[in-house]
Amino acid sequence: MKSVLTTVIGSADSGSRFPTSSDLESVQGSLQRAAARLEAAEKIAQNYDAIAQRAVDAVYTQYPNGATGRQPRQCATEGKEKCKRDFVHYLRLINYSLVVGGTGPLDELAINGQREVYKALSIDPGTYVAGFTQMRNDGCAPRDLSPQALTEYNAALDYVINSLA
Repeated sequence: MKSVLTTVIGSADSGSRFPTSSDLESVQGSLQRAAARLEAAEKIAQNYDAIAQRAVDAVYTQYPNGATGRQPRQCATEGKEKCKRDFVHYLRLINYSLVVGGTGPLDELAINGQREVYKALSIDPGTYVAGFTQMRNDGCAPRDLSPQALTEYNAALDYVINSLA
């Protein structure tokens, strides 16, 4: 599992050196942000379905025929359910990444190979970008999360959005 600590130690080990002071500062920064990441993870865990539903609504507003762009309108309900399922899956991985303090869960379980899967299924990645953008824009500090927790959450969403671009 990739976390900031395992990444720093692995990098130093592969370079046959001890961690540098900048390596240790990055670990310290990650530990200092841990409370904010855990706050964000807790809030997300309480609201998977609501967050995912707002993302699905944003996708189908921007792309009326759904993710493939060629889906018949009579299949829109099934498409929305699958789209929501996918967003919930990503949210769970984002949650996991926030808890461990690294992108390992996202990299290993979602991002690696996603372009090939979407291409094989004729899914436009822009639909997911629209949903994740809605998630990012929907968060509000201090209404939903503290400013630092919202920053951590948005950084994870940005990571996923950038992987889809």
